[in-house]
Amino acid sequence: MNDYDVIIIGAGPAGLTAAIYVQRAGYRSVVLEEYVAGGQMANTPEVENYPAVGKISGVELGMNLYNQVLEQGAQVEFDGVASADLTGRVKSVTTQSGRTITAGAVIIANGAKRRKLNVPGEEAYSGRGVSYCATCDGGFYKGKTTVVIGGGNTAVEDALYLANICEEVHLIHRRDAFRAGKVLVDSLLSRENIVIHYDTVPVEVLPNEGGKVVGALKVKNVKTGEETEIPAQGVFVAVGLVPDNKVFEGQVDLDPAGYIAAGEDTRTNLPGVFAAGDTRTKALRQIITAAGDGAVAASEAGSYLMQG
Repeated sequence: MNDYDVIIIGAGPAGLTAAIYVQRAGYRSVVLEEYVAGGQMANTPEVENYPAVGKISGVELGMNLYNQVLEQGAQVEFDGVASADLTGRVKSVTTQSGRTITAGAVIIANGAKRRKLNVPGEEAYSGRGVSYCATCDGGFYKGKTTVVIGGGNTAVEDALYLANICEEVHLIHRRDAFRAGKVLVDSLLSRENIVIHYDTVPVEVLPNEGGKVVGALKVKNVKTGEETEIPAQGVFVAVGLVPDNKVFEGQVDLDPAGYIAAGEDTRTNLPGVFAAGDTRTKALRQIITAAGDGAVAASEAGSYLMQG
């Protein structure tokens, strides 16, 4: 007998929603999460576009979902996936702690991770001034100067969040117009302590005089070629997401960008394996679309299990 009916990889909105639906259908599920409940949602200062909820922090929304999953009787383990064998009738997943778990179906909802800049100094000063989560680390820079890099919703949200904490925030964007939503951009433009640098890209993260932490960010104007240094104690990177599906490579089909090739029915090329949320090929990556994927994947997994 398998350990569970369904293994759910990831505790973001897709994975947690899947767990709720799996449990309500009468199946036994376990959710495996490497980091924190809520996934990328936990990094969002405020969620304002989730229907019927109004304004809520990403952490609170994530915890509400997590608690609902526990109330439904699902098992949640904070342990990442080291390897997986998904090709047979019995699916097995080995966790980073060395435990092997079996199930009849697997829902991959591991989301995506923040894309890195790949500029000199980024790796060296990661955790020493370079961060990928404003809500996690912003408090360390109260009254200081910070830089946010990016032009989408996440970058603008990070800049607005940091503007409430920091003396000054510099927003670096490689284009001359933002991709973020109009409401966010309007709010951004109204903030006096946010300095926007259009047509600008990061060149190098520079240390302070002591050489142990960040002291400045060197940037370049893409139109003039001019390079300047922005003195700052914190550099926050928000330049999009990248999939993290190497552990499934060679079993589950991936698209050219590395996302799992699965349609709106969440089915992958492998029977009994489904992909939900940001990890799969899709046009819109939002909390609500991830939750919808989770419900669909749970339903598809249930139908698969019923076939025996």
